[in-house]
Amino acid sequence: MKPSLLVLIPLSDASRASVEAAFDVVYAPEPAQREAALAMHGAAIRAVLTNGTTGLAAAEIDRMPRLELLSALGAGYENLAVDHARSRGIVLVNGAGTNDHCVADHAFALLLAVVRDIPQLDRATREGVWRDHLPLHPNVSNKRLGIVGLGHIGAKIARRAAGFDMEVGYHNRKPREDSPLRYFDNVAALAQWSDFLVVATPGGAGTWHLIGETVLAALGSRGFVVNVSRGSVVDTAALARALAAGTLAAAALDVYEGEPEPPQALLGLRNVVLTPHVGGRSPEAITASVDNFLANARRHFAGEPVLTPI
Repeated sequence: MKPSLLVLIPLSDASRASVEAAFDVVYAPEPAQREAALAMHGAAIRAVLTNGTTGLAAAEIDRMPRLELLSALGAGYENLAVDHARSRGIVLVNGAGTNDHCVADHAFALLLAVVRDIPQLDRATREGVWRDHLPLHPNVSNKRLGIVGLGHIGAKIARRAAGFDMEVGYHNRKPREDSPLRYFDNVAALAQWSDFLVVATPGGAGTWHLIGETVLAALGSRGFVVNVSRGSVVDTAALARALAAGTLAAAALDVYEGEPEPPQALLGLRNVVLTPHVGGRSPEAITASVDNFLANARRHFAGEPVLTPI
């Protein structure tokens, strides 16, 4: 008999078929379905597939007495009750490394779009406005790029920056011994040094509003910020004030507070590029993430160590 799996996130038909080949699946990607699934199937569930945004609460874990494997499809797991799961002896895994290239690609796409003002230029062209009536925008190449969070994704962003002949600095809680890049021990100092700041740090309480008024002021009126981490890392109100006042040049966000609702404070501003948390989503990335989950699950239920533990 296949183990019972509760799926709390939307899956494509192909991904769902792959998962159903290995599990007896209870598919509940909507909140109303989630409650009903827990009420009807909670006693039988042995594994849960969710993501960092959707999460899984401690009270929900306690409604699944047989739960032994909890997986976040992507790298993030900020809304999973990790400590409570560990106290129950539940094995925790994520999709670390499965969508790194996709997120790094998207970060650079956002950087290029916002610095070169691509969305506004597209609109102007469609309206028949010629270049002589449009402002000039700076190069991306040969500038200073600051990366907040030099993990797997941050390191791949740095590699892409090298192709643009950029000088790269970074901030982590501590320096990486394997990196030759310039280290800054606080974000404000990194922002002051940088022309562009890309945020790729994990979410959670430890990074809540890490990019706030002080950091944005340090980045300055010619500075640009890109966020591909979690919406909670950037103080939306402070960002809106800086963009409206011109104390920050522009911002590009793939993530924002209050998802999935769009950030109302930013919608009326022309110097913002927004995408709906798609940085880690591509056919290749989704396939790799699902395959990674299935590999972890096979190993766990065979009594072997998992590949990407949290």
